[in-house]
Amino acid sequence: MKQITEIIDTRQTAPLFPLGTVVATPGALALELDFRPYLAMHQCGFWGDVNPEDWQENDLSVKEGFRILSAYVVANGRFFIITEHDRSITTALLPEEY
Repeated sequence: MKQITEIIDTRQTAPLFPLGTVVATPGALALELDFRPYLAMHQCGFWGDVNPEDWQENDLSVKEGFRILSAYVVANGRFFIITEHDRSITTALLPEEY
């Protein structure tokens, strides 16, 4: 398993985009996790466990209005946070639910 994602304090960082309505899939809810720190990191541009190319793609997506995907590793699994291109909805989900 990959290294657990370190939670970054985002209180001094301005959000880059709105999250819209925040929802979670049944699989993500089964992690029994407080998603708030990860949502804050996602919204502030800390994309978590993505490769450098996907990191750059997310940076571009913020500017151009495309879909944004972050990935985080926790003790009991890995999950994604995806914000849609129109910023209307943000979803926490497991990779197999993607």
